[in-house]
Amino acid sequence: QVRVVESGGGLVQPGGSLRLSCAASGIIFGIESMAWYRQAPGKQRELVARITSIGNTWYDDSVKDRFTISRDNNKNMVYLQMNSLKPEDAAVYYCNTPAPRAGSWGQGTQVAVSL
Repeated sequence: QVRVVESGGGLVQPGGSLRLSCAASGIIFGIESMAWYRQAPGKQRELVARITSIGNTWYDDSVKDRFTISRDNNKNMVYLQMNSLKPEDAAVYYCNTPAPRAGSWGQGTQVAVSL
């Protein structure tokens, strides 16, 4: 099953930007769709964006036009460019496949949005 390591989180002011990275292994990366999720305190984990093996993308309405998911199949990497960040974007961000299996989640990367 997939193994992932997320990075790139941090503290940013409202309106700022961050770029998250995810290194994936354990799968044939080039044929798998990948996705970014987030979990805010006290809330369930939610799907934010996903990308197919050939680059077709989908975004949750809450991040559409602000976030961009991309991938590098040569490096087994997935990225999430986050612009115009809002306080409600604060969460731990995770990457995984769109059909995640129990036990396949990484540690995530924390995103904080505050003045």
